[in-house]
Amino acid sequence: MTVVTRTADARLNELFDRMCAAWTAGDAVAYGACFTEDSDYVSYDGTHARGRQAMVDNHDRLFRGVLSGSALVGRVESIRYLSPDVALLHATGSVLMPWRAHLPKRRLSRQTLVAVKEDGAWRIAALHNGRVRPVGIPEPGSMPSRMSRAMTAVARALGIGHHLGER
Repeated sequence: MTVVTRTADARLNELFDRMCAAWTAGDAVAYGACFTEDSDYVSYDGTHARGRQAMVDNHDRLFRGVLSGSALVGRVESIRYLSPDVALLHATGSVLMPWRAHLPKRRLSRQTLVAVKEDGAWRIAALHNGRVRPVGIPEPGSMPSRMSRAMTAVARALGIGHHLGER
C-alpha cells in the first residue's frame, strides 16, 4: 500500500467517523456536510433521497423525532479505489437507541458508499443501506427449488406470468 493510499484510507475512515458523530449529535446539517450536493441516499427501507437537502430534511425530522438521542455506530470494512478521486466503501453499522446498551443483532446494516474527492476533500456521493439478514440459497434439489420449477412449468403451460424476450 502506498503512502498516498494510506492517507486516503485514513481520510475516508475519518469521513465515515465524522458522519457517525454528526448523526450521534443529532446534527442533520453536519451529517449532510459529509455528502455531495447531488448525493443519492437509499435507506434500509428503500427510501431514496436525491440531493443533500432532501437527505438533510429527512434526517432533521428523524433526529427530532423517532431517532432522537440515537447513535450511529459502525466501521469501514473495505475501501476500493475506482480511480484516484473515487472510492467504493463497504461498512457495517447500526442505529443504537438511547435506551439500549448493546446493538440488537437484527438491527445490523451494511452500507455501500461511493466517495468522491471534491476540491481535495472526500464526500459521499451515494450511500445504500441494507439490513444484514442473510438468507440461505436453497439447493437445486430442495423442496423450495422443486416447487418453483413446477410452478414455472404450470405458468408457462397456461401462458401466464412474464415471458422474457417478448415485448
